[in-house]
Amino acid sequence: MGKVQVKIVNKSPNALPSYSTEQSAGMDLRAWLDAPVTLQPLERALLPTGIYIALPPGYECQIRPRSGMALKRGLTLLNTPGTIDADYRGEIGIIMVNLSNEPQTIENGERLCQMVVARHETVEWEAVEVLDETERGAGGFGHTGTK
Repeated sequence: MGKVQVKIVNKSPNALPSYSTEQSAGMDLRAWLDAPVTLQPLERALLPTGIYIALPPGYECQIRPRSGMALKRGLTLLNTPGTIDADYRGEIGIIMVNLSNEPQTIENGERLCQMVVARHETVEWEAVEVLDETERGAGGFGHTGTK
């Protein structure tokens, strides 16, 4: 398994993002709050983390919801997965929404989401008049049924 070196600035008192298990793909990001934040049903907020990173070229960072928060509390992320590009140097902010029927309070230091660092390719378009045929063709949006 390869490793990539990523520069990080942590302005919060929280630990650096880390993997929970040896084979985890995502690292937990924590809230950096002056006071608890309560989200009402269907309310959203941009929550700070105090984390700034410098990814090497050819890498991106994806911000994804934590499944336990979504199932147990109805808290998830908008714009998911959020993408952090290699040339972004601002603070990583988390756009959280409360999809439950009850107010949900987020505490300082609480794990908000997962951060996955991955390689990506840069596309070079080749303009053509016709695409090659496939068995699927243009079928989409449930064309194969549900069973």
